[in-house]
Order: sequence, then C-alpha cells, then structure tokens
Amino acid sequence: MFTRVRGRAVRVTLLVGVGCALLIGCAGLLWKLHAMAAYVADGDPAEGSYVQEAEPADRAAAAVLEGPAREVPAPGPAPRGPGAPGTDAQGTDAQGPDAQGAGGPAAVGPWRSGGWRPSDPLVARPAAAEPSIGALFSPGEDADQDHHCSASVVHSPGGDLVATAAHCVYRGILGFRTNLVFVPGYHDGQAPYGVWVPSRIDVDPRWTGDQDPDYDVAFLRVRRPGRPGERLEDTTGARTIRFGPELPAPARVVGYPNATEYPVECFNTARAEGPAQLRLDCADVPDGTSGGPVLTDAHTLIGVVGGRDGGGDEKTSYSSLFGDGVRAVYERAVAAR
Repeated sequence: MFTRVRGRAVRVTLLVGVGCALLIGCAGLLWKLHAMAAYVADGDPAEGSYVQEAEPADRAAAAVLEGPAREVPAPGPAPRGPGAPGTDAQGTDAQGPDAQGAGGPAAVGPWRSGGWRPSDPLVARPAAAEPSIGALFSPGEDADQDHHCSASVVHSPGGDLVATAAHCVYRGILGFRTNLVFVPGYHDGQAPYGVWVPSRIDVDPRWTGDQDPDYDVAFLRVRRPGRPGERLEDTTGARTIRFGPELPAPARVVGYPNATEYPVECFNTARAEGPAQLRLDCADVPDGTSGGPVLTDAHTLIGVVGGRDGGGDEKTSYSSLFGDGVRAVYERAVAAR
C-alpha cells in the first residue's frame, strides 16, 4: 500500500512539475509577445505599406546611439550618387568593396568581361565596411539581437531608399516593425554616416498576406533624425537596382552576422532556383545577413538575402527574384509621399 501511494505521489508531483514548467514557458512566451507587440503596427497590409510615426522612430534612433553605436566622423569625402560628376553612368560607389574575399574581383568594371572568379574556398570572409551597406537595428525588448538584419542604399529619385528583406521589417501577424534603425557603414560600434529611420516601409501584399517567400523584399524611405533635408544617397552613395537580371551572373553577397560587428562577403555565381528565386552557394553566411545585398558588377543590386527558407542554410543564400512584383513595390516606394 505504501509503495502504491508513493508511486501515485511521484506521478502527481511529476504532473504538477510539468504543468508548472508549461505555465512558466507559456508566461515567458506571452511576455515576449507582449514586448514584441510594443514595437509593431498594422499599417496597411492590403497595400503592403506603413507610414512610420516620427516619435517612435526617433526614440529608436536615440536608443541605438545610447547603446550599441556611436557617431564618428566619416572617413574621407562622401561618395557621390549616380549621375554625379566623376562617377560612371551606373554611379559606381567611390569607396566600393576594398576588402574582398580570396579571389574576389576588382571593385569596378563589368565582371562578365573578365577579372572575376569565385571565392576560394567558398566561405564568407570578413569585409571592410562600405558606406552604402549597413546593419539594421531594432532596439528594445523585441526578442532580437542589437542588429538583426542587413540592408543597402539603392538609387532612387528622392535619394532616400534602402532595400532589405521583407521578413526583416514585417513580423507576420504582428505587423510592421516601428523600431527600425539603419546604420550605413557600421563597424565595431561606429556609425560613420549617422543613423537613419524609416518614414515609410513598402512590401508586396503577398508578403503581408501569407509571407510568400517569392516576395521577401522591402524598401524603406528613410530620414536622419535632427537633420531635415539631408539625403542618404548624398551621404553614402547608392547601388543601382536591376529588375529581371540575366542569370547565371557573377555575384557577391554581403551582410552583417548577428554575432559580429563587421560585415562578411563571398563571391560566387548567382543562379536561378526555380521561376522566382535566386541562389548563391557559399558557406558561413549566417543569421543577421538577411536583407544584405546580392551584387553584380560591384554596384548593381540583383537580390537581397531572403526568400526561400528565410534566406538559406549553412551553405546557400537565397533571394526572391527581382521581377515585376519587386519592381512594382520599388515604384510604389519611389512615388509615395
């Protein structure tokens, strides 16, 4: 009888323990969801857009400067954008990639015509920070690292456009992030080109609807708090964007891993993966590089890390193909006021 009672007591104790653990786990999950909900907004999911309120954006910028990043003087003169004197017709970035991985191409010139070869081995390596590529921060208790994604400046008539992955800016059923901060040229806690916040975010409604990986691309119109009228592209230069890129193409992927304070890069051939995805095989392009640019001819944007499998796995990076859908989102972002 004693053994039977003791066995029942053990089972009850175990059940109570499991129940408590589940309750604690659920409470922790609810707390995380509550914290995340403080940094999201509905926007207009039917269109796939969100007009950012100034106050929370400015608070996020201040939090980044009070925490992980500090403004420092930019190294040398600011690069010039497309069409400026001294640049080519594509607006090649004046500071360009100056620390390529092994076997990387020259910073300028058409890669297809020669002088290009893949990284050897096909492993991402540390790269020098570049003015028009940066880290995307989301300060606050939203369950993410200080910088959780990457982004790049893309040429636009307003000179204020940033490209990244849609999953970096829209959190499924929760909505659009309201605490995003873009730090171009970020490295080792330094923000040599300032911090910039969205005034508007645009994604494809097929992303807000069901997170279709074929439309995992976002464009952010940005401004610099405290400096009205300053244009990002005038400060950092920009990449040109190419829709319907010819594949396969020599390419370079760049991004900021969560665990590093500098970017990594890798060169290889970008290929089509089905009708709506681009792939680039290279190891060690980890979490945090989502939204980072896939470039050809040094300055031309043909993808952002995202799409299939949230951007890839240990050996492959993906991007939604820049087709008519992405073009429509870009044109909407450019035209909106």
